[in-house]
This record gives sequence, C-alpha cells and structure tokens, in this order.
Amino acid sequence: MSTQTKEWILHSVIFTLKHEQGSAEEAQFLADGERILTSIPTVTNFQVYKQVSAKNNYRHGFAMEFANQADYDAYNEHPLHVQFVSERWALEVEAFLEIDYAK
Repeated sequence: MSTQTKEWILHSVIFTLKHEQGSAEEAQFLADGERILTSIPTVTNFQVYKQVSAKNNYRHGFAMEFANQADYDAYNEHPLHVQFVSERWALEVEAFLEIDYAK
C-alpha cells in the first residue's frame, strides 16, 4: 500500500550536460547535484539516473519527491536550489525537460 497522498509530487528533470560524456566534470556535476539538492529538507527519495532510451537525446535524470505543493515550493525557493541553478545548472546544462507528476 502506497503512503503517497493526493498532495504528493514527483519532480523530475532529464538533461544533457555540456561536459563530455564519461568525463570527470560530468561525474562531479551529478555528485554535486545530489549532495546539494538532498540537503534541502523537503526533498525525499532523490535519485540520479542515466537516461537510456534511444527516443531522445537526453543523458541524465534527477528525480525527487515532495509531500505536497508547499514542500515543492519551499524547495524551488530554497537558497541552495537557487544557487545551484544559477551557478551550476545554467552554466553546465545544455538542454533539459522538466516534468512534475501528481496523483
């Protein structure tokens, strides 16, 4: 039985980095993203994925869960998230697609 409520949100983003595939810079971005974003209190079940479908050109994915919209909003506004987006994401991500799911 699921513990997810009607308010639950799954936030996911698939992306391609400007870094060469398999490079130390790519690995560092993924590790830093996980370390920084999981330190935000409202983030749960954070996952880093390697995208394997031949149907698109994205290479990686981040996914995380939030108990409700307020927790998701708190994440979006959190200084660590804002800093990660401005100092890393905007500079190192070539392309991305963001998808948020609710039940």
